[in-house]
Amino acid sequence: MRLLGFKTFDLYIIRKFLGTFFFAILLIVLIAVVFDFSEKIDDFLENQAPFKGIIFDYYLNFIPFFAVLFSPLFTFVAVLYFTSRMAYNTEIIAVISSGVSFHRLLIPYFFCAVVITVFSFVLNNYVIPRANEKRLIFEENYYRNAPVYRRRNVHKQIEPGIFVYLENFNVSNNYGRRFSIEKYDNGKLVSKLLSDDIRWDSLKNKWIIRNYYIRNFDGDKQSIISGRVIDTTLNMHPREFRKRKDDVQAMGLSELNRYIETQKNQGEPNIDELLIEKYRRFSFPFSSFILTLIGISVSSRKSKGGIGVHIGVGLLVSFMYIFFMQFSAEFSKSGAFPPLIAAWIPNIIFAVVAVFLYKLAPK
Repeated sequence: MRLLGFKTFDLYIIRKFLGTFFFAILLIVLIAVVFDFSEKIDDFLENQAPFKGIIFDYYLNFIPFFAVLFSPLFTFVAVLYFTSRMAYNTEIIAVISSGVSFHRLLIPYFFCAVVITVFSFVLNNYVIPRANEKRLIFEENYYRNAPVYRRRNVHKQIEPGIFVYLENFNVSNNYGRRFSIEKYDNGKLVSKLLSDDIRWDSLKNKWIIRNYYIRNFDGDKQSIISGRVIDTTLNMHPREFRKRKDDVQAMGLSELNRYIETQKNQGEPNIDELLIEKYRRFSFPFSSFILTLIGISVSSRKSKGGIGVHIGVGLLVSFMYIFFMQFSAEFSKSGAFPPLIAAWIPNIIFAVVAVFLYKLAPK
């Protein structure tokens, strides 16, 4: 029996691996939903959250987010569980005794790792951001406080050499008071605009500035231009004032890249955090290969403690991996590591561990 060049024992391992993986996801997700609902039910009732919204806007979008978040753990546990059972039922010995090498035995495992990696990458970059957008909106309406609707003393760079200032900005009606914009060339102020207020025109996609005057500087000479109303295009959008820290979770990969470029041009200080988020979307799915290799290396032999020992070791390694990911991310935010290294260093460390354990595994 062959499918895509796989033999019978390959298909048997693939069925066991993916079946255990998706069953573990289903089981853990159901438990997580029950605990999450019991924690938030009082807030849902207090804020009169509709039952349809709880099911379709929140939990239907919560499930893929939670599943991908812990997919490395599920991968590792799945490998440990069914491989340990195969080892204790002497199935692995039977396969190797039939002339199949231990290296050849890894092929169906890594095929499953490819499936899980692609599954995780597609969900993480294209499906979950849209789901998170709906989930976060629901949380703002029925669970946690809504975003702050007034921002005060906003001072930011919108392009290299161009700075804006707002005394306050009302997010609910896209209206700001005491607006100014300064333009610099080689560190010298060349133009400054002052106005009473500014408002976003959603029909024109432009900013409307009222009661303004502009001072232009040309060496020792100055010129002043004033007027009642002017509309202009600025590298600034009202949605930037609504952004929360976790809004990047609702951005697809292309949207995240554009946002990072905009933040760079505006001189924002949180670039490292955004870059870590971007690089982790690539490094995180890749961990399936590393944890799969560690899992089969650890569980392919019998141990005195039985399957429980393998599961215990698996959970310890999984939590160590998650700890390293958080640890390296925090170091990167402090400037100790470049974001690319911070995102990949857990995989690098555990890849070395995986190769070491693989060499020790009985062949």
